[in-house]
Amino acid sequence: QLQFVESGGGLVQPGGSLRLSCATSGFTLEDYTIGWFRQAPGKEREGVSCISRSIGVTTYADSVKGRFTISRDNAKNTVYLQMNSLKPEDTAVYYCARSRRRIPTMRRSDYEYWGQGTQVTVSS
Repeated sequence: QLQFVESGGGLVQPGGSLRLSCATSGFTLEDYTIGWFRQAPGKEREGVSCISRSIGVTTYADSVKGRFTISRDNAKNTVYLQMNSLKPEDTAVYYCARSRRRIPTMRRSDYEYWGQGTQVTVSS
């Protein structure tokens, strides 16, 4: 049974940091590309970052480049998203998901399994 459990969200002031975790089970993590997505109220779900299968090539949306870092711990079956210099526009529910594609991708339609999400709120 495949599982994706996000955690680490919360309320943080602008400029602050959070580390999100995506605990997975039911498959071999390093065999798949894993992505982080976010959805703000009234907006489409958008790709934030992904880490590819095998060697772990990382990709970032322009809006988070230089502030967010994705990483993977295969022994713990967990993918992380370190978020620094947070802005109010980063407020959203953050989801992790597994891609069905062999190449790195941040297209929502390329992802087939999703977690339930964790809320991130950036506000003073």
